[in-house]
Amino acid sequence: MLFTGRLTGDAAVKTVNGDKQLINFTVAINQRWKDKAGEKKEKAAFIDCTYWRHTGLAEYLSKGAVVEILGWVEAEAYQSTTRGLQSRLTCTCDTIKLFTMTAKSNDPANSTEKTAVTAGAKAAGDDDLPF
Repeated sequence: MLFTGRLTGDAAVKTVNGDKQLINFTVAINQRWKDKAGEKKEKAAFIDCTYWRHTGLAEYLSKGAVVEILGWVEAEAYQSTTRGLQSRLTCTCDTIKLFTMTAKSNDPANSTEKTAVTAGAKAAGDDDLPF
């Protein structure tokens, strides 16, 4: 599944089984529409994401960052002590495309530029990438 959204918090790097690292973060995606009366409506969904490659990318995955994710999404059920049976969406990410806004200089008169960084399966020539 391919989706675009914003991170709800900073990504966290975790170590599992003593030697493998992963990145965990949550992405919020919004749906906007108008009802029959023409009133604007909005609904959000939150997807808990796990990324097993390029853990150096975590430093760029901060709250509010816009990301495009390609990965496997599934619903998981769990038992809450206070609310009973609950469900959540999870995604095992294959590719993360990070969109950031960076200022060209400290001069506020200059506009900002959009940049994108993509991390995913290693392709030929990717040896020089920092993540």
